[in-house]
Amino acid sequence: MHESNNHYVSVIIPIYNEYEGIPYLVDNLNAFFGEHPALRPEVIFVNDGSKDGSAERLQEMHHITYKAKIISLSRNFGSHAALRAGISISDADLVCFNYADLQDPLELILQMEEKTKAGNEIVWAHRESTKTSFGEKSFSALYAYLMKKFAFSNFPEKGFDIVMFNRKVANQVKHNVEANSSIFLQILGMGFRQTSISYKKQERKSGVSKWTLSKKIKLFIDSFVAFSYAPIRMVTIIGILMFIFGFLWTIYIVTRKLVYHDLASGWPALMSILTIGFGITNISLGIIAEYLWRTLDASRKRPVFIIDKIVEL
Repeated sequence: MHESNNHYVSVIIPIYNEYEGIPYLVDNLNAFFGEHPALRPEVIFVNDGSKDGSAERLQEMHHITYKAKIISLSRNFGSHAALRAGISISDADLVCFNYADLQDPLELILQMEEKTKAGNEIVWAHRESTKTSFGEKSFSALYAYLMKKFAFSNFPEKGFDIVMFNRKVANQVKHNVEANSSIFLQILGMGFRQTSISYKKQERKSGVSKWTLSKKIKLFIDSFVAFSYAPIRMVTIIGILMFIFGFLWTIYIVTRKLVYHDLASGWPALMSILTIGFGITNISLGIIAEYLWRTLDASRKRPVFIIDKIVEL
């Protein structure tokens, strides 16, 4: 523990339209940190463009057993940008994430802190089981499989939502802010000594999940475009396979025409070939366009998040 820092643990919690659940959140934070004052806790609430008065309600609550700050962003930038904003003002020895619905129990902080004492610089918490729909489970399983196969061999099969890391890692994230990127995958790929624990995700007490389908699709695309060359390689492989198929198909047509004279030419076959060919071309161009757009976006150096104001409670 470094005595130069005022806080030992910073907990960063993104807030987006969580007005109803804030009393439950604050009550649990007060109770938990009241039992563990040795953590010298700081909770950084990042108001990610809420429209329901969440930030104002947070200011009205009594934060008794921990130091609290509210960072208000100028608009909704997304949860990953909100987490980065929290890291940018934290100076604690250990930094971890949690969420307003508290589906990930606060007791994880103690378990992950124990792992850091053993010399680990990054500690992941992955879910043992979740009560989600078949579609969500399928999406998560597919995402984890593809990430493990094409990007990170150490990617956990059931994913992760919670991570704790030390000041060294926090400084790396703070000084290397990546746009259109997953902060979790950035940390995972740093290569510092890391381990993991497992836990059972709890049911949400109030409100609805902000993890929409559009956000899942964006994360899926961001993960592969930012951390893997698999899409580009897929374009190359598809091109090679199509060339081989076209070459063999040409030999087949010429042979049937010369030997059997029974192959009638027709528009259906031609249209099928053109449809498949143009479809693959458009998919390939779409993948390449993703890379070009992200290169252009990075070259503009626009801020990933903009802090409107910081309120210390």
